Amino acid sequence: QVQLVESGGGSVQPGGSLTLSCACVASRSMLAGVVLGWYRQIPGKQPEMVATIGTATGFTKYADSVKGRFRISRDNNILYLQMNSLKSEDTAVYLCNFRSARETLWGQGTQVTVSS
Repeated sequence: QVQLVESGGGSVQPGGSLTLSCACVASRSMLAGVVLGWYRQIPGKQPEMVATIGTATGFTKYADSVKGRFRISRDNNILYLQMNSLKSEDTAVYLCNFRSARETLWGQGTQVTVSS
């Protein structure tokens, strides 16, 4: 079973930076050939894809709204989201996501608030 535990959220002023981490508690074989990603959700809305990375290919994909500002990366079982030049519209709960052929799993989320 895969468990996803996010950390690193908080409050920051516009223009600031934050790095989110997601510990993927799973065996190496369970993380092979899947897609890991970050989504974000604001109240009353469905989760929005922010960035994803394929564990086999390393292929990354970004939402247009974060291209050039955010960077997704992975170091073994830790998934990162480096967020720079943050804007107020980036305020949301950020969720770690695991997607395989068999299942989709979510972490509990971490709040990011961008405000002056």
